Amino acid sequence: MKSTQSRRSALKLSAGAAAAAFMINKGSYALAAAPGRTYSRRAMDLVNEALVIDMLAPLKIDFREDFFDEPFDAKSLEEFKSSGITGFHQAVGLGGFNGKDQAMEYLGRWSYYIGSQSDHFTLVDKAPDLERAKADGKIAVILGIQNADQFQKPADVEYFYRMGLRCAQLTYNSQNFIGSGSTDRVDGGLTNFGAAIVEEMNRVGMLVDVSHCAERTTMDAIEASPKPIAITHSNCRAINPHVRNKSDEAIQMLAAKGGVMGITEVRMFVSKDEPVTVTDMATHIDHVAKLVGIEHVGIGSDSDLNGYDDMPADQNKMLRKAYDQTAYAFREKIDTDGFDHPLKTYDLTEELIRRGYSDENIKLVLGGNFRRLLGDTWI
Repeated sequence: MKSTQSRRSALKLSAGAAAAAFMINKGSYALAAAPGRTYSRRAMDLVNEALVIDMLAPLKIDFREDFFDEPFDAKSLEEFKSSGITGFHQAVGLGGFNGKDQAMEYLGRWSYYIGSQSDHFTLVDKAPDLERAKADGKIAVILGIQNADQFQKPADVEYFYRMGLRCAQLTYNSQNFIGSGSTDRVDGGLTNFGAAIVEEMNRVGMLVDVSHCAERTTMDAIEASPKPIAITHSNCRAINPHVRNKSDEAIQMLAAKGGVMGITEVRMFVSKDEPVTVTDMATHIDHVAKLVGIEHVGIGSDSDLNGYDDMPADQNKMLRKAYDQTAYAFREKIDTDGFDHPLKTYDLTEELIRRGYSDENIKLVLGGNFRRLLGDTWI
């Protein structure tokens, strides 16, 4: 479903508000790729200087069978370049009885698709590839899967690592052989098989992600992993008691091991009250920073550059049908206002500036923390 107000008209309105609200630096500046939107020089410099990593950011949410037939067009490439984001964690939810076959097809297709556009994109193998991509003016793509049904035995972890998989979520929303998902009625925690998979992921250097895992499974995985792990895309249950969000106890356990939590823009995860804006996302960043320290929070938007609400109506409907409607509680809009366009990183940066964050800490949130985590976990 689409909002009755077009995203384009909404952006024009919000751009005017931004220009008025963020004159906290001397002057405001428009990006060439964003006529009508203005940002402070400080915000623009911060995004351009930082290594910006979105730890859950599909390059494109598109269910068409022929998506891979054509490369990204000039408009899409300009949006990637102007977004300020260097690293995109391209990950989707797969799984089921044929999860292994799905994963092989997914990794093969995306590896070929990115490789065929090597003038603009590069696949990430090791953490320093992110800096190299930024220096070369390319978009860095981390391949991940939001489930672990592809791991039918511990040896499969190394197999998929060699195929390019660098991050795997232990469960999606439902129980698998590893643990329980966030919408399961009963949370049985991490299984013995799950513990073996976590151990093997640590050994080969694959990042463990527990974003969709249930509470006990989340904390069991943190405890079982010698290396720090990630919550790539979730929010704080203390701010918004949604089933997909994480408790303070889980966040504290994550941070104690050196892990990082990415804040998501998905509207019903951000706030239970309307309207939902970038300021509400920043409130989750504030909460994590105050609870465990600024070194443990980043961004995992859980959307592509343009968000969900501009999807074709049939694809939007298909997306909603794939989830437990009671647990997820979709609203008319899925995106957070102000974080639903390619330049959203600049808007969030302006809000962090307004809240008094230092340049150093803003750069940590934008990507520095996840860069450290990847360096600590990948071998």
